[in-house]
Order: sequence, then structure tokens, then C-alpha cells
Amino acid sequence: MTDGQGGVPRLGDQVETDVTRHDSLVPKGAAFCAVSSAGPTRTYAFILVPGFTLLAFASAVEPLRIANQLSQQPLYRWRVLSETGGPVASSSGIAVGADGPIETFDRDARVFVCAGNPQSAAAAPAVVAAVARHHRFGGVVGGICTGAVALAKAGLVAGRRFTLHWENQPGFVETFPDQTPTASRFETDGRLMTCGGGAASTDMMLSVIADEHGADFAAMVSEMCLRTVMPGVDPEQRSSLAALMSSRNPVLIASVTLMNRHIEEPLSMDDLAEAAGYSRRHLERLFREATGKSPGEFYRGLRLDRGRNLLSTTELTL
Repeated sequence: MTDGQGGVPRLGDQVETDVTRHDSLVPKGAAFCAVSSAGPTRTYAFILVPGFTLLAFASAVEPLRIANQLSQQPLYRWRVLSETGGPVASSSGIAVGADGPIETFDRDARVFVCAGNPQSAAAAPAVVAAVARHHRFGGVVGGICTGAVALAKAGLVAGRRFTLHWENQPGFVETFPDQTPTASRFETDGRLMTCGGGAASTDMMLSVIADEHGADFAAMVSEMCLRTVMPGVDPEQRSSLAALMSSRNPVLIASVTLMNRHIEEPLSMDDLAEAAGYSRRHLERLFREATGKSPGEFYRGLRLDRGRNLLSTTELTL
């Protein structure tokens, strides 16, 4: 079937194809978990851009496949698309074949941009136009890993809660200074869904499955992923500073937090000590014991890491 506008195929109208693909959508498995009301089959479209993260993409698709397998019903279906319709190389160099080029989507389809490094790949005009059009006509759009770049380029994240991988957030903020991503693993804000990629893709999909088919069923899908922790237990992408520094000293944690807030215009050691409520010598001793570095050396390392990040993930000049 077509959309009546030049024969462009519409995702969600391929009834005969869906019937023939039933066996692939509902694979056999030993485990079974019934759902009380399956409802209509939900459609997903994953737009792959060059350099997309294979782990993040698979982590989004597999919970849908497992949900079908556990329920023995086609709860979800999906298509993989690319700008050219051909295979797309992931960040690991492994290419994934596409079902076809970017097309016009049925309004009920959920369209996700799967990206990685370089994050600018998600800003391809055809990709941005596709998500902008789908959202304008009432559809749900999302970004996986750095897919939020496409959404930002389309003007869809202003005033909304969204996220992308923590590694790429500094570069994103430099490109879109008025848009601030959260530190959360995933975000759902109305018809906008984003995640940091990696295992967070699974978290996001588990939350969707829980909303649509209940927490008990989603927990079973989580178990099948060998993931016993349900979303919401570890909401942030990165470990706490305390864990990273092997210290739970609140003075150290507060000092490093302050350093991160003042990366471009660094505070003096006297300012840091005053904010911590300790003498400069005492602060230096705490840092030496916890990190093996002076506060100044640690601070300089943070700033160099940020500079290295921006050089490797953006097109900003030195």
C-alpha cells in the first residue's frame, strides 16, 4: 500500500508482509509469560547513521524481540532504515543491513535515530527532516546514544527533558548552548524519548514495556536480558564521584563537583578551600590521600579531559 502521494510506502501499512514475518517477529523459546491484553502491534523504526553504536542499537531491539518471544504474540515489530537504504557501518566497523531508505512513517510508529561518533552524523539533513516531519504529524521520535543531536537540530528538544551519552554531552552543549541534557540514563518527555545508549537503551525499552504490558511482564523481559535491576534504581549514566574516587568524603565530592562547574573559568585553590570550609593545606592533604594528586593537578586533569573530549567529538578548533 502507499500513502497516496507518489507511491511512497508507509510503515505500518504492510499487512501482508507482517503476516509473512510473524515467525520472525515471534521466535520460539522455552520461557513463556502471558500478557493479559496484547493490544495492537507497536511499530518501531530505527534510523541508523554512520558510526552508530552497535551495543546501543541491539540493546534497544532485543527487549522488543524478547517481549514477543515470551508472550508468543507480535507485541512489537521494527524496521531498520538508513539514508541510502544500504548497510551502515557501526562504530566497531561492523555493518548492519537496512530494510530500505528513510520513508514516510505511519503516525503510530516510534522513530529512533541511532547514532554514535561522530555525533554530527545524526545531523544529516535527511535524518533531521524525517524526525521533524514525523513529530510535526503527531508521531513519537527518539534518540539513542547521540541521536538527540538530530532532535536538537530539528528544534524538538527546547524546553524538554532529554539526554545523550555522557561522553558527548560537553560537545553537544558547545554546539547547542541553549539546550542542556540531563545526566539520566533515559528520558521520556511527551512524544520525545532519548537515552544515553549502551545498556540504557534496554532501560528505556523496559520502561515502555512496563507501561504497555505491566511491570511483572517487563521484569520477566529484564530477567531474560540477565538484567535483574529494573529501571529507576540507577537513574544516572555515570557512577558517583565517590565511587570514582574511592572516597565518600563529602568535602572531596563537593570540591570536585565545584571544579566541574567551573571548567572554563577555573577557581583558585583559595576559593576552593573557602567553599569547602577548610584550609588550603587541609584540602591538599585530602586530595593527596584520595587521588595521589594535589587539588591543582586534579583540576588541571579535569580541564584537559574536557578539552580532549571536545577535540575528539566536535569540529571545534584548538
